[in-house]
Amino acid sequence: MEHKLNISNPFVGGGSTTTMKLKNKVVFITDADSGSGRALFRLFAEQGAHFILNSRSGGASMKEELKRASTLGLNIFVSAVDLCSSSGLHAVLEQATLQLGRVDVLIHNNDLMKPTSIEYGEEDLFLGVLNTNAKSAFICTKLVGQQMAEAGSGSIIYVSSIHAQKPTGSSFAYSASKGAVSMLAKEAALVLGRSGVTVNTIELGPIKGDNERFASELSTLYEDYAYKVPSAVLGSYDDLAQLSLFLASGEARYVNGADIRLDGGFLQHYMDFNMKRPPLLDSQGG
Repeated sequence: MEHKLNISNPFVGGGSTTTMKLKNKVVFITDADSGSGRALFRLFAEQGAHFILNSRSGGASMKEELKRASTLGLNIFVSAVDLCSSSGLHAVLEQATLQLGRVDVLIHNNDLMKPTSIEYGEEDLFLGVLNTNAKSAFICTKLVGQQMAEAGSGSIIYVSSIHAQKPTGSSFAYSASKGAVSMLAKEAALVLGRSGVTVNTIELGPIKGDNERFASELSTLYEDYAYKVPSAVLGSYDDLAQLSLFLASGEARYVNGADIRLDGGFLQHYMDFNMKRPPLLDSQGG
């Protein structure tokens, strides 16, 4: 299922078009329905980008964002393709390219997390997580990377996790999938970099709700996790979008093959007694 929103109105948003970092660039977001996808879409729309949005809801879950984009005169192609299907994605890219032009920026932000253990985990669950997070990254990189290499430019950004490096204690499948994407990015950076394409990963650290998402009977990593960030301020998807914008712009032309940890220093924590505590924890006596 796909459709295109072709809004011909001139740009009426705030700011001068000369300051837009992605004016008329085509950005492909692989999971537009997610919190990260919506934040990326909002910021990149303000920067004048056009979009291919892969949305399982067909855009229904992001009506407000689409409505806002329509006032900015942006072209938006919405699909609900299985990203593990080479033929399906190829067909979508062919149609989208005819309508929008080739992809300039690929943001792969698939992020399926399902608790499972090595001792008792089901094979189907493991493969499902690996396919959603890692196989889809390979298929997208292969097909979009071909477009970018032929054009001699482009930016590929994988939204990964600190758990590409640090075990979750709750889902080995999730950690394995993110670790696979990290190495895929390095291999792609080596190959596609010869054609002027940059490939990088963002290892996202804790945001609100991750203590529940990564709840573990083995690890205490997420206990009182807010004050394990040195500033005692958790990150957000808006922080992710800002870093992604930098990597997608010409300002990051010399950043290639990098794993950029976006965790506020969370993984540097090792002692509790002298850490800054957020006001909420203090008021609760936590």
